[in-house]
Amino acid sequence: MTDHDHLFKELLSEFFPQFIDLFFPQVARYLDRTSIEFQPQEIFADIAEGDTYDADIVVKARFLNQDSYFIIHVEHQGIFRPIFDRRMFNYFAHLHRTHQLPVYPIVLFSHRSPRMEGNPEASPLESRTYTVEFPDWEVLRFNYRIIRLNHLKWQDYAQQSNPVASALMSKMKIRRQERPLVKLECLKMMAGLRLNPAQIEMLSGFVDTYLKLEGNEESVFQTELDKIEANQKGAVMEVVTSWMEKGIEQGIEQGAQRERSLILRQLNRRVGEIPAPTLEQIQALSLEQLESLGEALLDFTSIADLTQWLNNSGKGRSPSNS
Repeated sequence: MTDHDHLFKELLSEFFPQFIDLFFPQVARYLDRTSIEFQPQEIFADIAEGDTYDADIVVKARFLNQDSYFIIHVEHQGIFRPIFDRRMFNYFAHLHRTHQLPVYPIVLFSHRSPRMEGNPEASPLESRTYTVEFPDWEVLRFNYRIIRLNHLKWQDYAQQSNPVASALMSKMKIRRQERPLVKLECLKMMAGLRLNPAQIEMLSGFVDTYLKLEGNEESVFQTELDKIEANQKGAVMEVVTSWMEKGIEQGIEQGAQRERSLILRQLNRRVGEIPAPTLEQIQALSLEQLESLGEALLDFTSIADLTQWLNNSGKGRSPSNS
């Protein structure tokens, strides 16, 4: 199970200023980079849908050369729903009320398909609007910025020398036959940036998740790699080798961590706050046991159900089968 939310949050948290540089240079001009403060995760209740949602990235920052702060809210979404305009307004209103600061709302749509409705030739970096109006009067007009990755041409970002571009190119508009070439361009960009090993591993892992080559694509990738200059090829191979070795060593543990994080979010929504001793039991579960818990929790209605499952040694028996 791929935790897409985790991958995007990790990317945007590590390279937030570069994300702003890439897509919102007008904001970068007045953003005081020394003042960036990531805020605690914000939880929103959607009463109409009867569910709760957590904001992806909430950053408090200062206007350059001014004392006043503002909030940048980046929301990663894998799909677009008709009610999303209203939900974004509710996010905005909550943040504005909580922090008493101006809020700059941004949504990053990462779905591969379908393409969003509207003019296919429209800019992929644009605004959407939520309105409250009557036949005689417009009460409210709320605008928020959107980035539609499946409308962006990867070729426009291949020369950006930006770590966020090196990752998000893997989610842009790519023809099937271009996949090996785009992956190579992503790795070339990473190799040319001054990044530490952990950052390289994160970025290359992101790209491999969304551009996992199949069949003869590996052969095409190797052919294209052999065409580039020797020094650059060596740098790319260092990225690939480091990432592959780290993946072999940590792949299982990373999978367990992501699975555990996802399951804990689901449990919090289903049964409420989890006591510390119970959290310790969950932390000790293997990947196989976590996968069993992920299936069993669909039947849970209370903490008692979770405790019972854990006391049964994580054998995957749901409360109804115990």
